[in-house]
Amino acid sequence: MTGNGILVVASGGLGDAVMLAHVFPRLASLAKPGERVTLVLRRDARKMAFLFAGHANVEYVDYDKYAHSFWQRRAVHKHLGTQPWRLIINTDFLRHPRRDERLIKALPADEKVAMRPRAWAKYDRELKRNEAIYARLFDSGPVLLDKIVRWHRFADWLTGSPQAPTPVRFPPERLPEPAQTDKPLALLIPFSAVREKQASPELFAAIAKHLPADFDIVIPGAPDDLQCNPDYAALLNLPRVRFAVCDFEALARLMRAAKIVVSVDTAAMHLAVTMNAPTLCLASAAYVGEIVPYAAEISPPNARFVYTSMPCQGCLGACILPTEDDRFPCVARLSRNDVLKEIDRLLPEKIVGT
Repeated sequence: MTGNGILVVASGGLGDAVMLAHVFPRLASLAKPGERVTLVLRRDARKMAFLFAGHANVEYVDYDKYAHSFWQRRAVHKHLGTQPWRLIINTDFLRHPRRDERLIKALPADEKVAMRPRAWAKYDRELKRNEAIYARLFDSGPVLLDKIVRWHRFADWLTGSPQAPTPVRFPPERLPEPAQTDKPLALLIPFSAVREKQASPELFAAIAKHLPADFDIVIPGAPDDLQCNPDYAALLNLPRVRFAVCDFEALARLMRAAKIVVSVDTAAMHLAVTMNAPTLCLASAAYVGEIVPYAAEISPPNARFVYTSMPCQGCLGACILPTEDDRFPCVARLSRNDVLKEIDRLLPEKIVGT
């Protein structure tokens, strides 16, 4: 078999796509002159395809349909496997033997490579069996390791050229033009796909009141965010606060113009840091050690994090404690004073609003 081109499979969500974008140029550098690079994202993560412009052609797979429909699998395999690939790279540490690995197994390639997968009791036997899919496997380190650092280690191994990880913000040539604004702009992002990770409306109200009096304050979101989270609608009654529906590409341009972004731990927070916006993350403790705060070697000066330290932190979302006010305890206990102090550090010349 003599294949051509590189296929990179990344089956994480929106936030994973943003974080992968920082390392992706190193994976794309494995292409030979004139060779195509294709990135396969999960269906919802395709909204971040613009971050890979100039580095890859982006395809996507609806894994729910793929897992349950023979005809869907057949169509995907036909589309992505019309000719053999020279190299297929599975970027996922946490992966599913019946989804992304099933796809990779079905596609022809000269070589397939991956990291050794994170343990998953339900599928460990299948994951072990599927190691035979790959010509080479990389031991990327412990379960609790910064995700971007893990990908850098993987890229070191693949390229044979170790590089020190760099801060997670795009260089100027990869940044979009900032949106045009009449006044200084602040973005507040309270919504998450995991409702228990959302900081309270009362905390966001305190933030809005604390921001400089001349700021416009925008809450960006999807069309149904306020319908799904009606308790946040009262924020729109505050002076200067408005809701704006925008996709992630438009949001990136707003972030380029923003004086500050305050966000829960979600894909939009990672995008704000990537866009070099002064960003404060109101985080849960669930992903301490893997995602937030960023590891010291990749943490840029425009990113700050507030979270409540817990004995059980690093649970990776498998919270063992009862919720408090319908939130993870580590989120419900976020300190208002700590949050406002971090805002002051990001905006050292600010004049507090009334």
